[in-house]
Amino acid sequence: MNRNPSSSVLTSAVEAIGDSKMVELSRMTQNEDGRILAKLEFLNPGFSKKDRVARQIIEDAEADGSLKPGQTVVELTSGNTGTGLAIVCGVKGYPFIAVMSKGNSIERARMMRALGAETVLVDQLPDSLPGQVSGGDLDRVEHVTRQLVLERNAFRADQFQLAGSMRAHYLHTGPEALRQSGQKLNVFCDFAGSGGSFAGCAAAFKEFDPAIQCYVIEPEGAEALSGKDVSRPQHRIQGGGYSKSHLPLLDEKNIDGYLAVTEEEAMTTARLLAKEEGLFTGFSSGANVAVALRLLRTTCRGKIILVLLNDSGLKYLSTDLWP
Repeated sequence: MNRNPSSSVLTSAVEAIGDSKMVELSRMTQNEDGRILAKLEFLNPGFSKKDRVARQIIEDAEADGSLKPGQTVVELTSGNTGTGLAIVCGVKGYPFIAVMSKGNSIERARMMRALGAETVLVDQLPDSLPGQVSGGDLDRVEHVTRQLVLERNAFRADQFQLAGSMRAHYLHTGPEALRQSGQKLNVFCDFAGSGGSFAGCAAAFKEFDPAIQCYVIEPEGAEALSGKDVSRPQHRIQGGGYSKSHLPLLDEKNIDGYLAVTEEEAMTTARLLAKEEGLFTGFSSGANVAVALRLLRTTCRGKIILVLLNDSGLKYLSTDLWP
């Protein structure tokens, strides 16, 4: 994603966003029939794939004039988009306010503050637990975010609504993966937060080859996108699975199916990624790989499956992911 390819010295941390490496999870799949390829999104400057989204949203807004010089930027976040926006806004000179539920890991708030963001933490619902952010908790964060946008006459970097959230992955992540894999991908599966990474990558893959199967992953018991009743709105897979029945960025024609993952599967697999592959990631990365392994063992034997390793395990040291 470096837009100054003629120079080997980048002009800022923003230019270091994207072009993540791809590795094969050969140790975890040594007894499987098929391959899992993983994009190391946690190696972005803000340690997550959301750096891509932050850059694209801000640069799109600069291009169309919806973001004015020096204007304040506001967005709700579970921490990753906020970190990316703190980096991009800091480099480009925009004040940034991150609004986050107190249920998300405290490392993220500390990191955003260190990067210069004003961080507003919102109380969870009375029956919610730290580490288990529900759709209701997110609604509270949304309410505070809207208030701040009005009070500060701010630009809302809305990762759930703005096209930049998927364009970052349609223009860059998806084409990178096709190039790195030698254009030999059969399956893509992705845990849904805002839906941007799935939407963008799936659009790029289907455009290249409609036969590439693309699956949305949801937490078991919070499978609202697939139309099931939500029995467990609170779960420990941070950054997604908010029990929303509709994500504006998702295009149904690019979805081949919905798959569920338990939080235990996600956590166990994230720990195995660290121990067996040397890849220190978070909950949703574990969810992606857990489902990919299940697909290799069932309906996708012999296939090549792509996953994104979304963020760093460093963001969850205070949680029970790393006891």
